[in-house]
Amino acid sequence: MQSDILSWAESDNIWLVRVGVLFQLKYKENTDIELLALIIRKNSNSKEFFITKAIGWALREYSKTNKEWVKSFLGCNILQPLSVREASKFL
Repeated sequence: MQSDILSWAESDNIWLVRVGVLFQLKYKENTDIELLALIIRKNSNSKEFFITKAIGWALREYSKTNKEWVKSFLGCNILQPLSVREASKFL
């Protein structure tokens, strides 16, 4: 399954990329943070609204479970402003 998700995250189809970013949205403490970070980093330069919004949404949702990880991730990675704004809502 992980290889499928990674192939979606690298797709030219924005909707597959968006699913790749969001598929763990409600996993909470079961989130695979290495996979989440990898997928976000692969798409962090995207200017596509639906991708940048999804990155922020995924990080915002995970911040409800692990604020410190999200803070650290935001501090160590360059993301689009929309992604950062969405991710930071509950920090």
